[in-house]
Amino acid sequence: MYQKIMVPLDGSELAECVLPHLETFAKAQGVESVILVRVVEPFSLTPVRGDPDFTEEQIEEIDARNAAVAKEYLRQLASRLDYGRVKIKTEVLTGKAAETLADYAAKHGIDLIIMATHGRSGISRWVLGSVADRLLRSSHVPILMVRAPGCTGRD
Repeated sequence: MYQKIMVPLDGSELAECVLPHLETFAKAQGVESVILVRVVEPFSLTPVRGDPDFTEEQIEEIDARNAAVAKEYLRQLASRLDYGRVKIKTEVLTGKAAETLADYAAKHGIDLIIMATHGRSGISRWVLGSVADRLLRSSHVPILMVRAPGCTGRD
């Protein structure tokens, strides 16, 4: 049923709490490929009086460094995973997380997205935002959200 599963990760242990669930799906459902994805948002700084000015080259260097760190993180994580015949791929994307993930899923025939959520509600969700919530509202692909251990969903 689910042949291509996308797993958005942000480099945190919280995000990685989905891996046992992913393993269950990958081994039980005949999945062909798993794509581990990390979105790197482009560096931006709203200038404030006294802030240093960054050249275009410096900004490109920061973005390249962030992408390289994300790529290495995914490479290391993928090397630890073994789901039998399931191909494990990695992808570093650039842009706003939720929109970029939804676009990638639509363009690459993703059948299921498995991701972690903090389980925030109320004011903390409003203030901090929720990539999981925005992705849930913008994607046309089924999403399995896993509440991270220790999250209560309270403010």
